[in-house]
Amino acid sequence: MSHPVLVVGAGPVGLTLALALHQQGVAVRVVDRAPQPSDLSKAVVIWPRTLELLDLHGCVEPFLRAGIEGHGARIQAGRHVLVELPFSKVESPFPYALMIPQNRTEAVLTQLLAERGVQVERQLELTDFSESEGCVSARLSRADGSQETMRCSYLLGCDGAHSVVRHHLGLAYSGETLESNWVLADVKLDGPAAPDQVAVVWNPDGILALFPIDVDRFRIIGDVSGAEAADPTLEQVQSLVEQRLGPGYRAHDPIWLSHFRINERKVDRYSVGRVFLAGDAAHIHSPAGGQGMNTGMQDAFNLAWKLALVLQNKAGTPLLETYSQERSAIGDQVLRNAGALTRVALVRQPLLRRLRNLLFSKLGRSRRLQRRLVQQLCETDLHYRGSALSPVLAASGQGLQPGDRTPDLPCHAANGDTRLHALLGGGRFVLLSVGTPLPPLEPSLAGDWLVAASAAPQDGYVAGRTYLIRPDAYLSSCVPSAEREKLLALGDQWR
Repeated sequence: MSHPVLVVGAGPVGLTLALALHQQGVAVRVVDRAPQPSDLSKAVVIWPRTLELLDLHGCVEPFLRAGIEGHGARIQAGRHVLVELPFSKVESPFPYALMIPQNRTEAVLTQLLAERGVQVERQLELTDFSESEGCVSARLSRADGSQETMRCSYLLGCDGAHSVVRHHLGLAYSGETLESNWVLADVKLDGPAAPDQVAVVWNPDGILALFPIDVDRFRIIGDVSGAEAADPTLEQVQSLVEQRLGPGYRAHDPIWLSHFRINERKVDRYSVGRVFLAGDAAHIHSPAGGQGMNTGMQDAFNLAWKLALVLQNKAGTPLLETYSQERSAIGDQVLRNAGALTRVALVRQPLLRRLRNLLFSKLGRSRRLQRRLVQQLCETDLHYRGSALSPVLAASGQGLQPGDRTPDLPCHAANGDTRLHALLGGGRFVLLSVGTPLPPLEPSLAGDWLVAASAAPQDGYVAGRTYLIRPDAYLSSCVPSAEREKLLALGDQWR
């Protein structure tokens, strides 16, 4: 009998990873040294791609009930709107940003785990670990001074930017801390702010961003470069709002006033042996775009299905090597995009500001650019092209390319009519034949790591082709249906 997986850290990444593993039959323990969950709102948005992955695991509804829909974003220069980004343009079952404070996200995840019999073990701190004899030996310390040593099959460090797991591995957290100072305020805000839109306002004296997080509550972020790095007062927040948004607004009833500096850091590798890093333990970015938590939760979904297949002896350990390759590349991309947005917004030189505003105003009228920016924000443009799991086995032509996100569609499997994502929710690959019936799978394959289905052509899915789709709804590869044996041979390489 294999040892359980140990997840260190009960933030949204660790909880997501534990939930995704448990959904696929993997025994998990979740430990956290904090005595209770954080009551801070922190990250305030779940983007469509993360909602899709939660839906894939059959647990998106509690999140939708706990948040509010954000229908767009805009960039302004003062009161002049430069770019409007309607999220309705995203091709997803969830064409909106779910505005939900992180403490509420964590509460939903904790409840989902509890309903499945998994309790977060608090005031239990990882103090040491070592790998030997096909497992990891982890030393855990309790608040009363007692200790426990447990054996786990894998150790997953989801313990944040100051990760004990990362420090113990000796991995460099390379990057920089930007010079600018920022204030953060979660307040009720009276005035003409749109309750369902993110607004980023550029002014000569700095930036102010508004994120709706409840019916009448907003997250306010503003750069105050040159000012003392200290938590603001409500009066200072009100002054900042009037200065950068104009009159007619009143900030009141704060629940969090803080300050921060932006760190851009990342490890070069996300795993060492049987120890893996995810979320802020592996990467931390500018809050521009609001993608830090989402990137970490998607780390979790990427790792979970791979670990599950390996622990169930349906795949070999080389499959786990693709986690670092794939997610490190995504981490680099998010760092670049968020960093670029931050630096563009922080331009101070008057001529450069005018040129920036003129460029964004012109680009904002381009539907193509709008669509691209919406996809980037909503994370539906993320892909694993070039991954070892996404080889090009035949000319793809039009339609989905190896490594692309695979949209849901109606399909037919052995048990009748269903949907692609319902089949993927079981943690198996789907061999999807489009436009032609799929011959039965060999008994050695059926029900193991693979399930067969057929579907009518749709956008991206071309008649006469067969698609091998990963459990996290990305395309591994595709070939003409007559050459489907290439896809089965591809699966044999990972087993």
